[in-house]
Amino acid sequence: MTYVALVILLALLEFMVLGGMVGYARGKYGVKAPAISGHEIFERHFRVHYNTLEQLIVFIPSIVFFAQYVSETWAAILGAVFVVSRIPYAIGYVADPKKREIGSVMTAAANIPLVLGALYGVVRQAIG
Repeated sequence: MTYVALVILLALLEFMVLGGMVGYARGKYGVKAPAISGHEIFERHFRVHYNTLEQLIVFIPSIVFFAQYVSETWAAILGAVFVVSRIPYAIGYVADPKKREIGSVMTAAANIPLVLGALYGVVRQAIG
């Protein structure tokens, strides 16, 4: 589980960096807390961060269960795809929300097999 733990920690670090970017954009564009709107670029940073949180809710339990019930190696590989996918997602979304598609597809390409694989592994174990 070492590589899976490493990937999860990298995903959390990436989430923290995205949060820092929201804070930086808040200051740069003069969006006073607790507002979450006020400047389009700030709002894009905010959405990237929030969407990543939404994806992490799916990603973290599914990578753990996939590793436990299917394959640690493939869990780590798919997890690395997830972490990498958030980079073009963030860059694309901040530049133009229409450009988030590649990152979105890559994120789904990681999360969907993690969830379905974990479900398969758990059900297979349950029915013995």
